[in-house]
Amino acid sequence: MEQYYTNERNVQILIALLKAHGIKRVIASPGSTNVTFVGSIQQDLWFEIYSSVDERSAAYIACGMAAETKEPVVLSCTGATASRNYFPGLTEAYYRKLPVLAITSTQEESKIGQLIPQVINRTQQPADTVKCSEHLQTVKDADDEWNVMLKVNRALLELNHHGMGPVHINLTTRYSNDFSVKSLPLVKKICRYTVTDNLPPIALKDKIAIYIGSHLRWTKEETQALETFCKKYNAVAFCDTTANYMGKYRVNYNLASCQKIEHVNKNPDLLIHIGDMSDQAGMIGTPREVWRVSPDGALSDRYKALSNVFEMSEYDFFSRYAAMPYGKEGDDSYINSCRTVTERLQSKIPELPWSHIYVASQLHDKIPSESTVHLGILSPLRSWSYFDFHPTVEVYCNQGGFGIDGNMSSLLGASLMHPNRLYFAMVGDLSFFYDLNVIGNRHIGHNIRILLINNALGAEFHLFKQLNSIYVNDIPKYLSAGGHFGHQSPTLVRHYAEDLGYEYLSASNKEEFMSVYPRFITPKLTDKPIIFEVFTNAEDENEALKQMWNIEIDTSLKGHAKRAAKHLLGETGINAIKSIINK
Repeated sequence: MEQYYTNERNVQILIALLKAHGIKRVIASPGSTNVTFVGSIQQDLWFEIYSSVDERSAAYIACGMAAETKEPVVLSCTGATASRNYFPGLTEAYYRKLPVLAITSTQEESKIGQLIPQVINRTQQPADTVKCSEHLQTVKDADDEWNVMLKVNRALLELNHHGMGPVHINLTTRYSNDFSVKSLPLVKKICRYTVTDNLPPIALKDKIAIYIGSHLRWTKEETQALETFCKKYNAVAFCDTTANYMGKYRVNYNLASCQKIEHVNKNPDLLIHIGDMSDQAGMIGTPREVWRVSPDGALSDRYKALSNVFEMSEYDFFSRYAAMPYGKEGDDSYINSCRTVTERLQSKIPELPWSHIYVASQLHDKIPSESTVHLGILSPLRSWSYFDFHPTVEVYCNQGGFGIDGNMSSLLGASLMHPNRLYFAMVGDLSFFYDLNVIGNRHIGHNIRILLINNALGAEFHLFKQLNSIYVNDIPKYLSAGGHFGHQSPTLVRHYAEDLGYEYLSASNKEEFMSVYPRFITPKLTDKPIIFEVFTNAEDENEALKQMWNIEIDTSLKGHAKRAAKHLLGETGINAIKSIINK
């Protein structure tokens, strides 16, 4: 009987990436749970395989090999207590910093605790036995395949990350007896580079973009390094609202990205991903290749297209590449085409209904220079993202944990560091009342201004883009928390604010707003902190968002077909088809 590779996809991916990373030595111990792995590699002459019945001995043999060669050695064992016998040798490898990869085969995790023979819990490893541990689940769909590929890359890179050391992979099997697969799948090897390494060249592709997620204050040197890079490579910097880069290569593409029309500027050939968490990272579409730059060196694959990770500062990355002897200097076609789209759309924004987006459209360019803005998540972050603040205004949001709690508390903490700088918070009513206690804090200064958009519930859950708004009845009852906090009482926040020493402003329509807002954005420190309560309703909020998303619509047959496919298949289905086509 001819034998090739197993048909278990997770095992195929592991084997292919072992080869891609140049790892060939394997010490195999007998068993049935690791048959699909060992049975596959033993017919592949690329691997150098040794046998050891005793797993304790196998692990120490691996230590000897790894110490002698300074190269990774793989261990493979079956289920039950076999893996426990690796602990002494892995402890040795941990303290001697030896690259030993323990692959422990297992049945499905769902069987743990079900009194099934040879199923033990390997979800936690002793702290001084391995540097990291990854579980490779059975591959059932494209998301599983991407996830397994990422986890294998992460495990293999960790063998030699910040010094060498042991790593664990828990490999699920379904005991397939199908070894008919003649070739391994195409896999993506992810590489990690540090500042002392020779860096890979940039292919001078048509569209090279940078995406900046949430980001702390930039230094002049960091800004200069980024802009030198952009100039050299005809690159553009797409920015989250909280990116805090306001230089000449910045493009706010949020409005363009939500239109029902394709823009040629999306889907860059190479995306350089910097900064942290961002709710707006989808503005650039689907990049073909992603390089992640971060001092943590983590394999953060937001776009499922990660190929290289640069464990270094952004300054070092941009400076190194700017100094390389090639580029496209003098070509600014990419950023000009992006700006043409954004400027055209901004000029076509309609008269919006009374809503949070309307308020943002009126105030974004009137927030005093040298101020700081803290946005709540979801509606505030989105509503203000379609517009630009003055270049000297810094913008932050609690995007890290992405919860509604603590927005105003973070504002207070920041404001205490610069008492002569104005600090604005833009929050919804649920977020405001969730964090209500902080406005009574005795450290509140006169430099604080709070804009409260009060629509009496979580309007986010009523928007047309939310599935629950279509399929679930009576959303306000529980899902959007309607009826709490005075149900838009005109006096509740007023009395509370004024009793605490705030100046209180309010508006319930455009006319009232236009007469009141100048006080809220006055550039001078006032005698009291200010709370500006704006009353809106979910219906108008929904309509305003619809108008922003439909400034331009693709009316072609192709456009209709794409929207129909997206409606039928959803984002996951569309991405799965794209991944197949790209292969």
